[in-house]
Amino acid sequence: MSSTAPIAPRPASSVRAWDATTDVLVVGFGAAGASAAIGAAAAGAEVTVVERAGAPGGASAMAGGEIYLGGGTPVQKACGFEDTAEAMRAFLAAATGPGIDEERLDLYCEGSVEHFTWLADMGVPFKASFCAEPCWEPPGDDGLTYSGGENTWPFNEIAPPAPRAHVPQMSGKKPGRRSGGWKLMEHLSAQCRESGVASMLDGRVVALVSDADGAVAGAVIRRFGEELAVRATKGVVLASGGFGANPDMVALHAPQLCGQMPLGTDGDDGSSIRLGQGAGGFTRRMDAAQTAIPTVPALLYPSIAVNRFGQRFINEDTYAGRVGQAAVFHQGAKVALVMDEAIFESVPEADRWGARPTWAAGSVAELEAEMSLPTGSLQATVSLYNEHAARGCDPVFHKRPEWCRPLRPPFGAIDLSALPYAVFTLGGLVTTVDGEVVGSDGPIPGLFAAGRATSGIPAWGYVSGTSLGDATFFGRRAGRAAARRERRPAART
Repeated sequence: MSSTAPIAPRPASSVRAWDATTDVLVVGFGAAGASAAIGAAAAGAEVTVVERAGAPGGASAMAGGEIYLGGGTPVQKACGFEDTAEAMRAFLAAATGPGIDEERLDLYCEGSVEHFTWLADMGVPFKASFCAEPCWEPPGDDGLTYSGGENTWPFNEIAPPAPRAHVPQMSGKKPGRRSGGWKLMEHLSAQCRESGVASMLDGRVVALVSDADGAVAGAVIRRFGEELAVRATKGVVLASGGFGANPDMVALHAPQLCGQMPLGTDGDDGSSIRLGQGAGGFTRRMDAAQTAIPTVPALLYPSIAVNRFGQRFINEDTYAGRVGQAAVFHQGAKVALVMDEAIFESVPEADRWGARPTWAAGSVAELEAEMSLPTGSLQATVSLYNEHAARGCDPVFHKRPEWCRPLRPPFGAIDLSALPYAVFTLGGLVTTVDGEVVGSDGPIPGLFAAGRATSGIPAWGYVSGTSLGDATFFGRRAGRAAARRERRPAART
């Protein structure tokens, strides 16, 4: 079978006997799956989570742990920031669009403070301290930071800015391996155990099982070389991530990402999406993705990012992920970061991610020639930028005054097109706000989905924290909805 094709469900009539039975079967034990399991168990369902790896976590455990929450959480208030659900919604509508799901976004913003309380009640720790330095994630244990350019143009003209990335407190961080996402999963996993959720590790779902009327009745799981048929009397929740680790799906749906570095695990192979498609589920925005620019914000903000024509294309002090999206989807990833020696030396070597100038020169004209840019292009860009930066302003892209300073010789530039952009996919199954997978005739009975397997809050744009926020918030709803569904009698076999 093609690695991009929908995976057709097996008919219940082909199952000789069920090897196990549960009320709700959750596929994937990351933040979305764990939240779905907790939600279903709290609603009184018997729950089993199947995970292809040998332990819970998935891509969620590798994340920086930012959870996008606002509207006036206790941490925001303790750090001296005022926020409202209306301001949060206005920002997210602009930053994650176009094509937002209005109902989904309304519920997410209105329920944000309650969702913070839910996480805190499970013991997820949030330190009431604010990280103001430019970073991908707070390097220490601060619990709040800006993560989406809320305080930069044009968003600071759309809604009152407030930091909303809430980060679980932990020490000894190792970004990309053991950070805030690991701490979040530690608590979600513990809550699953306390809630009586059963787990089936080292198991991979190879097919759903459908009744004669098309309702999803369970799944076939391959584990240690054997296939097990697990009946789900109320529903199956698909939550095993996106498709960044499936190069064939990436080439088919989001070819701009080919050759870039996928973030996540090998389990992000699109299997939940393909299982949902096989059952008749629709997909949406399969070409959408987050693409992190391969540099650190501390270098990006005071520098200027130019395209292959030597022109700026965005305000460099905005969310670095937005700069990456603009670079990949609008500039073909052919981007360079132009700076001077003072900017480069202002960032400690240990914090530069190994970055070194690709080109260096004593004048802008020489640098322009070294970079093989059109004659006069970079000179015009730097001249215009310097003229206004000397007065602390940027009339072209409205960079904040604190990051506007004229570039002075000697100059350098880092060729970002020679470095891999870290990417993950945003498109997936179409669901209702209760996680029901939607097909041509409406919701598919017994089939739910959550997390990056769905098309969720990040419609096209992305903000750090909206993956874990969306996964946990709507994972809970999917689990509760599955648990509320009427238990179906066993199909005849």
